[in-house]
Amino acid sequence: MVSKPVKLAVVGGRRGRAFNKALGILSDKVQLVAICDISEEVLKIWKKNMPYVQTFKDYDEMLEKSDCDAVFIATPIFLHAKQSIKAMKAGKHVLSEVVAATTLDECWRLVETVEDTGMTYMLSENYCYMRPNMMILNMVEKGVFGELIYAEGGYIHDCRDLLFYPDGKLTWRGEASHNFPGNTYPTHSLGPIAQWLHVNREDGDRLLRTATFMTKSVAVPIYVKRLFGESHPGAKREFWKRGDSATTVIQTERDVVIVLRVDYHSPRPHNMAHHVLQGSSASYLSARYRGEDPLIWIEGRSPGQSPPKDAPAEWESLWKYADEYEHPRWKRWGKEAMKTGHGGGDFFVLEDFVDSILQRKDPPIDVYDAVTWSCIVPLSIESVKKGNIPVEIPDFRKKC
Repeated sequence: MVSKPVKLAVVGGRRGRAFNKALGILSDKVQLVAICDISEEVLKIWKKNMPYVQTFKDYDEMLEKSDCDAVFIATPIFLHAKQSIKAMKAGKHVLSEVVAATTLDECWRLVETVEDTGMTYMLSENYCYMRPNMMILNMVEKGVFGELIYAEGGYIHDCRDLLFYPDGKLTWRGEASHNFPGNTYPTHSLGPIAQWLHVNREDGDRLLRTATFMTKSVAVPIYVKRLFGESHPGAKREFWKRGDSATTVIQTERDVVIVLRVDYHSPRPHNMAHHVLQGSSASYLSARYRGEDPLIWIEGRSPGQSPPKDAPAEWESLWKYADEYEHPRWKRWGKEAMKTGHGGGDFFVLEDFVDSILQRKDPPIDVYDAVTWSCIVPLSIESVKKGNIPVEIPDFRKKC
């Protein structure tokens, strides 16, 4: 049994630094004891700021020699599943950055490892904890939306500068765009929607099948030519297996349709978290840009009628209903959470993970959620390669 505070090791020191504020707020529950990173410069920065923290360049050595209770995996996505499995087999609880896995085999092995070891595993999907997403969840659970029928999620963020190192070599993001056609980053969009639909819960829905459609690659070759010249292999469109924009359609067991869009190649202002939710009695539209309010229309409460009679239906600011429907956790911790990253999500993720360990309870984003949301990566690639046909989504709660 783990005693308080939980001793945490961070693997991947660059992303791990973003959790410093959350660690400070939750210092009574969690203590950072070790950092692992392949970069000596990253380790030096950690050692300078936190001289008491153990530093490691080798992951296996850290698992063997560190006295950590839990590991936060914040490395490139292709390492997440392998490192998570290794940590749990070494008796460490795991908080994994997104995505949890990149192949169906990895998804099944993650589930098997959690079931075999009994260790706590949680996906660090911080978008589920953003203020509007939690408020919509509260409204759904209070019946404001009626019966849910449709949802959209989008991660639209020009990350072309993150595809390359200064010398033009590909980062892990670049390697993903070079090698894999499909939706390679779905969980920021899908996670909140899955929670609204109660996916994988006894009273909820299940994802049944999915198909993905992809555009051609235009924006990245233009960027490469401008930055590295026409001799760079990335200046050719055919170099990029992943198009600029990918759209994934998902059908659920209860005939809800979900549309996901991922586009981190196209030049445009950042739309951090696009979401739409349609129910039989309410409709939600997230903010499109910084400074705009998220919008809601509730039948019988918002202005106008749908279909229009005396006056057409009109959107209202979601925040108009905050006093009534703000999520209880945001009412309690909102000011503290907003001091941390990803719209406060980093705080709630870490708190839920640590509480799950200390209270020996299931985490709110467990391994079945993690692999259900993450399997869209390999399934989207399969769909694209087979001509955009629908493919079945496994039920990971059942043995394969």
